[in-house]
Amino acid sequence: MKLRTIAILSLTLLLPLSLSAQKKKKRVVRKPVVEEPQEDPRITNMREMTQQILIIDSIVTDKRLFLSRLQISPESGTIMNTRQFLKNSESDSTSVFINEMGNKAYFSLPDDSLHQQLYTIDKLGDEWSRPMALQGISDGISEAAYPFTLTDGITLYFAGKGSESIGGYDIFFTRYDSHNSRFMKPENLGMPFNSEANDYMYAIDEYNRIGYFVSDRRQPEGKVCIYIFVPSDSRKNYDLSTYTEQQIRNFSTISCIADTWGNGAERQAALERLKHISVAAKQSKAVPTTDTDQQLVINDALTYSSANDFRSREAASLYEQLISTRKQLNRLNAELDSARDDYAKAGATDREGMKREILLGEDEVLQLTERIKTLEKQARNKEIKVIN
Repeated sequence: MKLRTIAILSLTLLLPLSLSAQKKKKRVVRKPVVEEPQEDPRITNMREMTQQILIIDSIVTDKRLFLSRLQISPESGTIMNTRQFLKNSESDSTSVFINEMGNKAYFSLPDDSLHQQLYTIDKLGDEWSRPMALQGISDGISEAAYPFTLTDGITLYFAGKGSESIGGYDIFFTRYDSHNSRFMKPENLGMPFNSEANDYMYAIDEYNRIGYFVSDRRQPEGKVCIYIFVPSDSRKNYDLSTYTEQQIRNFSTISCIADTWGNGAERQAALERLKHISVAAKQSKAVPTTDTDQQLVINDALTYSSANDFRSREAASLYEQLISTRKQLNRLNAELDSARDDYAKAGATDREGMKREILLGEDEVLQLTERIKTLEKQARNKEIKVIN
């Protein structure tokens, strides 16, 4: 009896220890919860609003040299580095844009905190005005550089840093409000032009319908990629119901430019226009400018050869338009001479297309010639009113 009692007591003591051991074996070790980083909602929204564009080509080059690779016709303005334009500037990393008339320039300079800000100057005769800071673009923008304006004279594109950008520099656009004498609040151009990297420059050759934007996305230090695209008159976004989420992501980041080519016909036409720009640029350097090209007869006793000769500001402005148009006519005549030589050597198959281009060029020559006559008359009459 005593033995039985002892056995029962022993089992009673051992049972809790056994249960405790079983509980320890069944204990589940929970892994720490790792929160995945959330994407900036602005990037998500921007991706869903990715603009549909045709990127015809891309070029990787040194960042310090990319300005020289942007080929735009003189009818759309001139781009150069800051040091080339401002002789006392120590910076050649930012750019200056001069409009097609040659009488207004935009550029960036560092402020007191060494942040780049945009300025503009106007030209009358041979003199440039003092730099004036652009008003209205600082809302959400702490730095601004690489300006470019369309030929309408009011639409401005530039690269900006600040609370409104999603990377370093983003490309923004704004328009000048003449009623308030300031620019409107800049808007982010969105994807695919912008990324979480630096996106520096946006320029349009309206005359040839060729656009450029520059980015250092997926590039090593010191390199940038120049994307060449076909600009459109109105914005069209990719249809989210037509493409998958991954396709939209690829379009927004430009994972492959060939995805934008469609059947290739529009790209081929754009490549021909791009070739035309390159040829015209080479020929324009070969076309000499004579003293006669700069002259305008005012009356029997006066012949002007510089905008600085004019007493009428309006006449001086018309004169600058006249000189620009004369240069354009000279370039076009040089192109036509070359095209006619090529036509004479071409086969019957190629001649049909070449004939059409030559005829279009000849029509443009007639239009430019009439434009020159009109500008000569207008500038002369405005000046005569002042000097008489």
